[in-house]
Amino acid sequence: MTIFWFRRDLRLEDNRGLQAALQSPYPVVPLFIFDRTILDGLRDRNDRRVSLIHRWVEELAEQIARCGSCLLAEYGMPEEVFRHLLERFDVRAVYTNRDYEPMAIARDAAIETLLRQRGIPLVTFKDQCIFEAGEIRKPDGTPYTVYTPYSKAWRARLTPSDYAECRTDHLLSRLWKAEPVPIPSLESLGFHRTSVFIPPLDTSDELLARYPAARDYPAEDATSHASIYLRFGKVSIRALVRRALECNADAWLRELIWREFFMMILAEFPHVVTRSFHPEYDTIAWRNDEEDFRRWCEGRTGFPLVDAGMRQLNQTGTMHNRVRMVVASFLTKDLLIDWRWGEAYFAEKLLDYELSSNNGNWQWAAGTGCDAAPYFRVFNPVLQQQKFDPEGTFVRRWIPELGTPEYPSPMIDHTIARDRALEAYRHALEASGKRPVIRP
Repeated sequence: MTIFWFRRDLRLEDNRGLQAALQSPYPVVPLFIFDRTILDGLRDRNDRRVSLIHRWVEELAEQIARCGSCLLAEYGMPEEVFRHLLERFDVRAVYTNRDYEPMAIARDAAIETLLRQRGIPLVTFKDQCIFEAGEIRKPDGTPYTVYTPYSKAWRARLTPSDYAECRTDHLLSRLWKAEPVPIPSLESLGFHRTSVFIPPLDTSDELLARYPAARDYPAEDATSHASIYLRFGKVSIRALVRRALECNADAWLRELIWREFFMMILAEFPHVVTRSFHPEYDTIAWRNDEEDFRRWCEGRTGFPLVDAGMRQLNQTGTMHNRVRMVVASFLTKDLLIDWRWGEAYFAEKLLDYELSSNNGNWQWAAGTGCDAAPYFRVFNPVLQQQKFDPEGTFVRRWIPELGTPEYPSPMIDHTIARDRALEAYRHALEASGKRPVIRP
């Protein structure tokens, strides 16, 4: 038997590792593991993401059942699951698509060691991205640390073979023949079923045509919602790049490249998981006021665009990208709270959470990351609302008490807070021997 291990690729179509497994000499046993290493670390037993992934694994199991096969959906520690499977099956190889987050890399190294002891290869494939870390380099061989030149190099390297579809429909008969069995219930995993609405993936001609002009306006449904589908691999990155090129959707393609840029940064500079990309910012004297943080989390700051975004996140697990930038800037610059606090809160709430993108975007907002613009970028939440939600449609949707005595006054004066933040950053730079640059 060959085992194909589904992880962040919950689809049968356009799946590079699955295609290769189905072309192997042996019948393919499809496997998914509800990983206790991950699930045990989640504090909320109503976590929407667990309900979502459970639903999508159920859908995958149904698709596999229609092929006359069965998805093995196991619950446990991956090493323990594989030890059991090696006793049950005559496993000749394990195929899977590569994952790039630190915990995943450590997990896969442990599984590879276990399999190697039995003479079984772990065969991995690039499927989650178009280009992995190390494939896009500067002429001198070092990694890019600024998006624009990385993006240009990414585009220059792209060829049709990089985004060609991996056809599997004609190979699915090679899945092992078995009667389907139910996947573990949410309750058996220690979670409760939670209502979760996933907006449909929209890559229509109409959406992609209006995307450049409308994407920054949170009241409009002008985004593709692709990030959630990419996070769990319900759609392949190749399919999205093909679609972007077909429609000449350059602004949308740039967002896909941003995702790979941050994946590369995480791989090449793993210290960003816990520290600032630029070490001189690790000495910022954050205020880290817990009451201020609580008000930000609850959407009770008195700044409507910030509060609407946080309430949208808390109630749905999603947040419009423009609003993400505003709420992150407000936390780090206006409240002078460590970006890691905000990053961790988003990591608990976002349905589309990816470590690399979450970390990269939070450091971008905080001015501590790999960004061409230094730390003095500070979003004014009032002006951002006037520009991107001028009619107040978005904020009224999430703040029904807006304009009544129940809604709080602004918790801080933005101008004073901005000056305080710039001073704190200036001190950190001077302490590290760097010369600060202040702009109005």
